[in-house]
This record gives sequence, structure tokens and C-alpha cells, in this order.
Amino acid sequence: MLPLTEKDITTSFINASRSQVSDLSLPTDFDSLDWDNLDFLGWRDRKFPRRGYVFVQREDGPAGILLQQAEARPRARVLCSWCQDITLEDDVVFYGVRRAGKAGRNGNTIGTLVCADFGCSRNARKLPAVAYLGFDVEAARDKQVSTLQERVQRFVLEVHTGE
Repeated sequence: MLPLTEKDITTSFINASRSQVSDLSLPTDFDSLDWDNLDFLGWRDRKFPRRGYVFVQREDGPAGILLQQAEARPRARVLCSWCQDITLEDDVVFYGVRRAGKAGRNGNTIGTLVCADFGCSRNARKLPAVAYLGFDVEAARDKQVSTLQERVQRFVLEVHTGE
């Protein structure tokens, strides 16, 4: 992912109001993020613990969405929709997202199950277990990373276009 500035972040939301954007808290480690190992930028707001933000790079520049964690947590262990890591140590929670534009103003939302701390980039980069003799773990990891990128991009696009 290309590095983002605070201005990039505050000007590239597709589904947040101006007041929501003005209230946001950047990640505490924002100045030291390892951008080369991020497929998207995601974090939870310190001031609003149930609020999260996700940013992706698109051809026309960065795009960000505001997510709201549901009050109820899943009753059973669930799989993250983005990284699909089956060995997660962290919680997966449901985030609701208001769609962009008129659809969002009319109350239309979409939801997804995602790692509570948005650690999907870290999870996708773990080497998978050797499945069989000759299994290429590096290629499998590269596939995990590219699949994660596709899923997150597709979700942000769906928030933006409603498709």
C-alpha cells in the first residue's frame, strides 16, 4: 500500500459525514506504519471504540470507509471474511457500513465479519502449513495476500457503488 497522509485520509472517505471525519483519531502508530506490508490501512478509533476505518488504494487514489461494530458479538468462533485465517488468535466481529451517496443517506447498509483489530494483512502474510510434499508455501502466501487485497477492494467498491 502506498503511504497516506492525514490529509489523504480526511479527504478520501466515501461514506462518512464531515463531522464524523473531523472526530476521527489516527492510529497511535501512524508515523511508523510499515506500509510495504499493508494491503489496506485499518484501525479502530480510540475515542469511539466501536468505530473503525479502512482505506484502500484505488486507481483514482485512496478510498476510505467508516465501519461501525455491532453491539452483539458472534456467539461462536467465526471466520474473517477478508483474510479467512483459520488460526486466528484475535476476535472476528461484525461491522456494519453505511453505503456511499444517496443509498447511504436513505439508510442502506452492508456488513461484514472482519478481524476486530484489522490485522488481516499480518494474518495473510503468515506462511501456511505444508499441505503436501512439494507444496510451495511462498506461492501460497502470495495467493493469500492477493486474495485479501481483492476481497477488501471488492468490499469498498460495493460500499461505494451498491453493487
